Amino acid sequence: MYSVIKSVSFDATDALVLARFWASALGSDVDEDSTADKAFVEASGWGAPNIWFTRVPEPKAAKNRVHFDLRAPGLMADEVARLEALGATVLQRFDHLVSMRDPEGNEFCVEPGPTEI
Repeated sequence: MYSVIKSVSFDATDALVLARFWASALGSDVDEDSTADKAFVEASGWGAPNIWFTRVPEPKAAKNRVHFDLRAPGLMADEVARLEALGATVLQRFDHLVSMRDPEGNEFCVEPGPTEI
């Protein structure tokens, strides 16, 4: 038997702000007991990991060594625009991938959806 990923944890300047971004990005909700110090987002799909956010005193200082790769539900350009409206920024655009940052600077990628593969 092997381990499974139960949750992913993020350090944050404001746990609630970052949790709201990722809940919106992933189609989930922020737990009602969440605060700026600690916040929780339950996975929107069965088997996906939950996400914890914890306030830490220091800001993000370097490139993430681990990041999310998101698959767009439709057109990649539409998903990138939606994430930008939520507060993400584009780092770099490639033919089949867009590298982005969440509101606290954590890197993630958006890949083409099933209609573009």
